[in-house]
Amino acid sequence: MKIREKAMCCGFALLILGLAVTLAPFTALAQDSSDQAMAAPSQQAPAPRSKDGKRLFGTREALEVARVSSPRISPDGSTVAYLVSSLKMEKDDPGKSVTNLWIVPAAGPASAARQYTRGDKSISDIAWSPDGKIIAFAMAGEDEKNGPQVWFMYADGGEPWQVTKHKSGVRGFEFSPDGKMLLLVATAAPDPDAEKRDKLHDDAVVVDHDFKLAQLWTWNIATSDEKEITKGDFTVSDPRWSPDGSHITFTTNPTPLLDDISLQTAWILDVSTGEERKVVDTTGYTHTARWSPDGKWIAYLSDRGMIEQVNLSVVSADGGEPRKLTASFELNAGTPVWAPDGKTIYFSTDTRESIDVFAADVAAGTVRQVTDKPAMISLDEISANGQTAVGTWTDPSHPAEVFHSDLSFDSISPITNQNAWLAEYALGDTEVVRWKSSKDGIEIDGILTKPVDFDPSRKYPFLLNPHGGPTGASPLAFNAQEQIMAANGYLILEPNFRGSSGRGEKFAMANQNDWGGGDYKDDMSGVQAIVDKGWADPSRMGAFGWSYGGFMTFWIDTQTDRFKAISPGAGLPDLYSMYSQTDIHRYLTNFFDMKAPWDNFQEYWDHSPMKYIENVKTPTMILHGIADTRVPIPQAEEFYEALKERHVPVEFVKYPRENHGFIEPRHIQDRWQRYLVFFGKYLDNPPLTEPKDVLDRMAKDLPQGNASSETQSGAVGYQP
Repeated sequence: MKIREKAMCCGFALLILGLAVTLAPFTALAQDSSDQAMAAPSQQAPAPRSKDGKRLFGTREALEVARVSSPRISPDGSTVAYLVSSLKMEKDDPGKSVTNLWIVPAAGPASAARQYTRGDKSISDIAWSPDGKIIAFAMAGEDEKNGPQVWFMYADGGEPWQVTKHKSGVRGFEFSPDGKMLLLVATAAPDPDAEKRDKLHDDAVVVDHDFKLAQLWTWNIATSDEKEITKGDFTVSDPRWSPDGSHITFTTNPTPLLDDISLQTAWILDVSTGEERKVVDTTGYTHTARWSPDGKWIAYLSDRGMIEQVNLSVVSADGGEPRKLTASFELNAGTPVWAPDGKTIYFSTDTRESIDVFAADVAAGTVRQVTDKPAMISLDEISANGQTAVGTWTDPSHPAEVFHSDLSFDSISPITNQNAWLAEYALGDTEVVRWKSSKDGIEIDGILTKPVDFDPSRKYPFLLNPHGGPTGASPLAFNAQEQIMAANGYLILEPNFRGSSGRGEKFAMANQNDWGGGDYKDDMSGVQAIVDKGWADPSRMGAFGWSYGGFMTFWIDTQTDRFKAISPGAGLPDLYSMYSQTDIHRYLTNFFDMKAPWDNFQEYWDHSPMKYIENVKTPTMILHGIADTRVPIPQAEEFYEALKERHVPVEFVKYPRENHGFIEPRHIQDRWQRYLVFFGKYLDNPPLTEPKDVLDRMAKDLPQGNASSETQSGAVGYQP
């Protein structure tokens, strides 16, 4: 869906039904990355090994994978700043993920990377000053109650200092072209009377009222003077200065509600007069506007709704008729990145399981693919001289790293190596597999991760893992969860069923009014294809999924007895009640005739797993965050109560404070470990990588109840 563009990637990390698992003082001197990168995670017990002597990848290792993002190239093209998120967790500490600033030469090598910030505060939104002397970023201010503020740091290192002191915090910022001003996205200062009422707990909330709308502000760096420059009945994001500083493009939404995230309009503001006008006059949605290097043109993205195709167009900065550059292009366009000569616009987008780079010829209105690799290649920036492109690159064997390339993209070279310690670990091989769906013969593909030390002559315990979304996809990226399962001897299939992204609008919309229909048959046809290869043991099969993958595994639970164990996570078994409980009502209507359930009861109910609850016999483990606003926990409670009262073996695990995507490290680890224990029992496959005391404790929580002797068979004891 188009939301991929708004939070690009595997579907919907911010929106429904996709899974996002994320997990003061600074030193004056930058540090070398090599010692940290080469230090393998600590082991609580002797590390299990593969046949070639490498360690097996467990849940502790998965938590300690560093996450690289947001490369930003310096104005002279010599240096790249980027973010690294890593775990900070001591034995008696709840732990958290902390994001720090790193610097590396644009040409590498990775060994030259240096860490620039330290401490317990995470940073975000890094940007270079126009002269390249300053690196700016957002971080909690000295007065933390005022939220994130903009901080500066010299490009050659030293202590950072706080620059802004906006009372409501800063949501985003950008340097003016002359480097004298910051353009801020922020809400107005809190109402003093409201603050007093909050202290007295006189804080009743009126739903859909009193929104905190973000506006644009300028901040004079020399004087600290600030000025609000938009005052519309909307909330603002994504501002960009024109090259000469005379105009600003920005995007508006009617409210900050997630349900309104797709209702976007791109605007242009005359800085001197304050006059605002739409970038283009259209009934569709427009966003992600980017200036050409000479300031004469604006590239922008447009669409008609949440799951329709995202198109790339250009329009004169003075207004007029736009030209669509992707008229003959079937996939979604991504964030536009202009080449310095203004003749080409590059973007990344998903192509089935990959993300590749494409180039749009501005004059000809044509698009060509410039990379074609089994990986995710996300372009971020191109240097001002046009010699260097930077972005992030990941494949199933390598977590994301920063790459550089010239604009031919013939040679994409990583310039960071934040997870060098992974070379000591055995990883499961991954391949794309294809099969025909039993529904209509259409070709479906997916990602198959093989167990460590895979032997094609053997049959393995098998796990089906449908992705979230549904308008997302399982990509060819490093997947810590699947590598944990591979280290513990599982064969895992992640099908990209109809409704997935990366195959154009028609395929993305092929599951409308058909949740649990064609997509279920796509999944089960994939299961049969792997069984037919002789690799999956048909007597030892399980299924698990999160969000829409949770819906699909709830659905599977009600439709077949083929699996020995099923674990839905953050899933939605009752679509009627889900509509009113979720924070993205509008998204659901896209799949049910653009109607709410009270105007379309039968469609919602026919596609709800709860309708078929009497069919469930399979041992089931339900996982859910208590604070989930995307798929609120009453959804899980409905299914659990029904299974409990029907005496189906069921375990229900709730995670305090967690929303749809978990952030607390111990909860993330707990979930992975429970998968290993749960499937270990019912698929007769004892875990290998986890401490015995943890396995013994979790084994006591396994589903209890009446079940057939066949489904109850499995390992009872575990060995580390």
